[in-house]
Amino acid sequence: MDRPNSTRAAILVPFTIVTLIWGSTWLVIRDQVAVVPSSWSVSYRFLVAGIAMTVWALVKRDSFRLDRAGWLFALAIGVLQFCLNFNFVYRAEQFITSGLVAVVFAMLLVPNAGLARLFLGQRLGRQLVVGSTIAMAGVALLFLHEVRSDPHGPATALTGIGFTLLAILSASSANVLQATPLAKRYPMIPTLSVAMLMGAALDAAFAWWLHGPPVIEWRASYLAGIVYLGLAASALAFPLYFGVLRVIGPAKAAYSSVIVPVIAMLLSTLFEGYRWSPLAGGGAALAAVGLVVALRAKRPAR
Repeated sequence: MDRPNSTRAAILVPFTIVTLIWGSTWLVIRDQVAVVPSSWSVSYRFLVAGIAMTVWALVKRDSFRLDRAGWLFALAIGVLQFCLNFNFVYRAEQFITSGLVAVVFAMLLVPNAGLARLFLGQRLGRQLVVGSTIAMAGVALLFLHEVRSDPHGPATALTGIGFTLLAILSASSANVLQATPLAKRYPMIPTLSVAMLMGAALDAAFAWWLHGPPVIEWRASYLAGIVYLGLAASALAFPLYFGVLRVIGPAKAAYSSVIVPVIAMLLSTLFEGYRWSPLAGGGAALAAVGLVVALRAKRPAR
């Protein structure tokens, strides 16, 4: 009997790479919101990513020819994924801890599944529902732990959570667009490079309108963070993630966001002295169990 698509090495390897990379980005993003306005940091990130992906596409000799629908598709991804999503995430980290942002973002599973059902006709099988339920129980425990440890007041925390929820809706819309037949009509690398450069231009326009001319911090860790976020977390991770998403569907692909906060907490344990509580440990365990159950489910039905 054939294994589900999501348990094959061609899916598990890129899924693992993306999850590990994105699990590390929360520490880097937190370092980005000190001196430079968030929108400028987002713009620099996707300028680096867009240039890198353009070079990659040219080396591969991929075609950049897009028809009107292709340009509109790239613009939609640029606005939703590389402009709105990340501006909301960076702003959320100004109000709440990066750990809480990561945990709330794990809810991406919910709109991904709902929008995939609504617009793609993909149904959640029984095993995927069971896995999702287990994982969301784990997320709830992680959320409770982070809320208890967050030093900000309720009003500030609600503002940060609100920005995170807006980021989730933006990212989920882009995820579902990537799973449509329209997305598969165009080569991924050139299309994503155009989308990232469009997103960077929109980020820069918004940053200039809100904060004035470009601001840069010449601190080595800030510049290294821009390079890491642009190359590893964007130019490498997004093509891998969207490739996985097109095979196993938006709902299963969103499980990367469920495991990301666990990775972030493990890294925080190593580099920041993070201390695990029974709530955090139980939540991480449930999230992992839910992931295993869900990824062994069959391909989404139509």
